[in-house]
Amino acid sequence: MQTLTYPHSWWYFIGSLLLLAMASICVGAAPDEAPRGWKLVWADEFNYQGLPDATKWGYEEGFVRNNETQYYTKARLENARVEQGNLVIECRKEHFKPHGHAPVEYTAASLITLGKASWKYGRIEVRAKLPIGSGVWPAIWTLGTNISKVDWPTCGEIDIMECIGREPDVIHGTVHYALKGEHQSEADVLKTDTPSAAFHIYAIEWDADKIDFYFDQTKYHTFLIDKAGKAGNPFRAPHYLLLNFALGAWGGPVDDAILPRKFLIDYVRVYQRTAPCNAAPLN
Repeated sequence: MQTLTYPHSWWYFIGSLLLLAMASICVGAAPDEAPRGWKLVWADEFNYQGLPDATKWGYEEGFVRNNETQYYTKARLENARVEQGNLVIECRKEHFKPHGHAPVEYTAASLITLGKASWKYGRIEVRAKLPIGSGVWPAIWTLGTNISKVDWPTCGEIDIMECIGREPDVIHGTVHYALKGEHQSEADVLKTDTPSAAFHIYAIEWDADKIDFYFDQTKYHTFLIDKAGKAGNPFRAPHYLLLNFALGAWGGPVDDAILPRKFLIDYVRVYQRTAPCNAAPLN
């Protein structure tokens, strides 16, 4: 069999083509592709109808925290459903009788991935359109999966997005943790156009050293993880995701006239780092 030989310039041409191909993979042309340097590891695009996917989402149920006004229901279409490409979390003023519980006057939903999916580090990205009105308090956040063992705030909490009815043009990004048994927190805010007017991306990029908070392409806060201590640092351990629509408490006085209100989520995507796109040129 004859061995073919090629001039050096030919190999350079082939190498250049390979580099261009690799670059196109790294950068990504379509908006639904992973951002450069990340790979998609978990997602819900909400391209179906009915109740949220039970393989991905569970529920909190009842009056859960903060003396909030709403009762969280479980697997109830009126409060959590997928339609027209969005997850809808709806807060309602209604007389509702939960099984085994006294009647309640306000209902909503809190979806969680506990027991179904959790992550240590990565980019957690949610595209959402927020509700507006006195008393509303939508949130996108995480808790440490060991919460049942160590309780809050020792488990750690990352508030990717909170927005309250009293400040409809302010996005809050916060972490909560414990040092020497005492609650600690660090927060920052971003003032923006009313986020109820359009869909926006709320995200964190989280690694062993820091957590960066994003509103669309704007990074507005960085939390240095060493602030939460060395041993047992809750931000170097797995967390699960929560999407909820609370009412009252920090959200302010409830205006019944605004209800029902909808918290719309277009998608949830979780990415983890890939090898950097820094291949050396071929000679």
